[in-house]
Amino acid sequence: MRPRQCRDTAGAALIALAAVGHCTDARATDEIQVYNAGIAAVGQLTIQQHLNYVGIGRKDPPFPGGFPSNHSLNGTPEFAYGMTDWWELGLYLPFAVQDRQFLSDTFKLRTLFVSPNADKRNLFYGINFELSYEMPKFAQTRWGLEIRPIIGVRKADYEFIVNPIVDIGFGKYGEADFAPAARVARKLKDDVYVGLEYYADFGKIGAFSPRAEQQHTLFAVTDFKVGDVDIDFGVGYGLTRASDRLVVKTIIGYAFQVPGTKESSERASASGPINPMAHMSARTTPY
Repeated sequence: MRPRQCRDTAGAALIALAAVGHCTDARATDEIQVYNAGIAAVGQLTIQQHLNYVGIGRKDPPFPGGFPSNHSLNGTPEFAYGMTDWWELGLYLPFAVQDRQFLSDTFKLRTLFVSPNADKRNLFYGINFELSYEMPKFAQTRWGLEIRPIIGVRKADYEFIVNPIVDIGFGKYGEADFAPAARVARKLKDDVYVGLEYYADFGKIGAFSPRAEQQHTLFAVTDFKVGDVDIDFGVGYGLTRASDRLVVKTIIGYAFQVPGTKESSERASASGPINPMAHMSARTTPY
């Protein structure tokens, strides 16, 4: 190979490596929600089905071997179990569907610690740890950890919640990203809420991406009940070029009866009295 050809090839390789190092993961995640520190009752099993469809998204893969987000359906069933009045365990089985192909992202395990009776507090807080094992189509690192603090306030029919999330990838391409989420909502009547949710990914902590390469998405959301089933629906609009332009999300939740209790008086809902679908929250009689 001639020297000039070598230089051209090396230059192309460096450009490709730089693109890989600076690309952002623009696909919709399997779970788009703001946690409100509500958890299942002690001994209670809850389930949610998350589904997020990218109507207008990125047409290029976020990294070599990944899949582009455009026209993809992302989701996960989520199973949770209340261990104590301040501790909940959960399991996710994430997946994506694109071009008639089903893609599994194996599993995620989480443990959530909260202030007891968060659904009855004006000030509430908690922290969630989520360990994930991911497949090559979904991430460049096999193992990941999400650390999600929860801070929220309620007054009258309003609430404001912040989740300053840190996402950590382990391995050669791993880094720690800052990906906060926030929610402001108003209660219209029993079990009916409307609000705005904001999701972002600023990139690597200590070296944030340029604004155009960051992800910023604003969702208009509503939460309501149909019988014993909780439903969350939202439409999101991407505010930067690295964000998916149009995303539709929905969460369907159900809480099973606590063993040994009477369904008429002790059955807990899959929603909290203030924010039914920000995360599973048991509606029980005050202690």
